[in-house]
Parts: sequence; C-alpha cells; structure tokens
Amino acid sequence: DSPNIKVLDFFLTFSEFDYSKSQVAAEIGISRITIQPIWKKLIKDNFLKKTRTVGRAELYTLSKSNPKVKELRELSLKLSSAAADEEFEEGKILARVKPRNITR
Repeated sequence: DSPNIKVLDFFLTFSEFDYSKSQVAAEIGISRITIQPIWKKLIKDNFLKKTRTVGRAELYTLSKSNPKVKELRELSLKLSSAAADEEFEEGKILARVKPRNITR
C-alpha cells in the first residue's frame, strides 16, 4: 500500500473524529517526513479540513462536503458490504448488518 492510500484509508475508516498529523503517521506506520507532502496535498485538494488546535497540534478530519470524498466513502461502503456478503455466504460470519446512510 502506498502512503497516500494509507492516509485516505485511515480517514475513511475513522471519519467520525479528528486527528493530528503525528497521530495518523503513527497509526499507519509512516514517518512525519513521509506524511508531510501527502497531508499538504490532501488539504489543498479539500480532502481534509482543519477542525481545531490543541496546544501546538492542528487536528483534521475528512472533508465530508467534498464530492470526491462522498464518492470515496460510498465506494468504501460498497466494497465493505460486498466483502461482508461474501464472507456471510461462505459461513465465515453469522449475520449481516445493514449499512447506515453516510450521506450526511
């Protein structure tokens, strides 16, 4: 996985909260130097938006109003749902859970 994909996947997976650059880098296992240009581009392209500052740390969240982010979230949900359906059919999981609407 490329660092770009890891950062986006992190925010798609944990989109309900805000995170600092250091937190995300540590969670996905890349250095702050590696994440720096990715972070700048995601902010510039309106994939991330700043939510608040805590001490010296700036916290960001996924920019859910961005149409490209909406498409990525929908695709992520469809892929997850398809994978869960496949595992249900194979008997690896016992029940299916209906996905919630994420268009807010």
